[in-house]
Amino acid sequence: MTETKIIPIFPLDLVLFPRQELPLRIFEPRYKQLVDDCMIGDGQFGVCLIDENNSVNGWNSPKLVGTIAKISKCEDVEIDGLQLHIETLGRNSFRIKRIIPPSITQPANYDPLSVEGHQEISEIHEKIGTEEKMYIQAEVEMIPEIDENITLEKWESLVELWKKKIIKQALPQVVDAHSLDHVLEQYYLNTDTPTIDYIYSLSAIGAKDPNELQPILEATSMDGLIKRVEELLTV
Repeated sequence: MTETKIIPIFPLDLVLFPRQELPLRIFEPRYKQLVDDCMIGDGQFGVCLIDENNSVNGWNSPKLVGTIAKISKCEDVEIDGLQLHIETLGRNSFRIKRIIPPSITQPANYDPLSVEGHQEISEIHEKIGTEEKMYIQAEVEMIPEIDENITLEKWESLVELWKKKIIKQALPQVVDAHSLDHVLEQYYLNTDTPTIDYIYSLSAIGAKDPNELQPILEATSMDGLIKRVEELLTV
């Protein structure tokens, strides 16, 4: 039986790939609690793309495959301590086996950006007990990392697909190949020794919407990954 563990979950409007850096500004009380708990523990939580078709106690629900984020830095944004800035790094991907709902249901007309919204959540939390978790948790199992190599020939074919897609999307504006090579340089994607991280990065700059990247994260083999990237980059 595959080993599982329970982790905090942070649904976001993005896909985090393994070994990618992700800075976050934390201002909601429930996610400040999440970060506080992580800093006491192993500094890890799960980042999942928001599942727009579902909710958990009124809150954004996560897609079932995400990536562990490890906090490498945490500091107050202002002296009042109302906002935190954290820096994280993606680690292994995981699959959710069971969602553990938060202790608080999202209040009607809740505004996460307002002081009133924060006060309302804090008051509810005090009533039910501050030891209760305001954020989603989940029982997850780790997904084995793809350890296969990509050939230089296959990598170069993916790059050509990406270029064709960008050129076509830019019409009627004309984009020359030299400018696209410059973009690849900016993202450190000019290489003779491509790895899976290069594939993730190329996918990220080739997608218009984070939902296009979720199938890339969910790939479990190099062949499956390349096929999904080809589908993403084919206009």
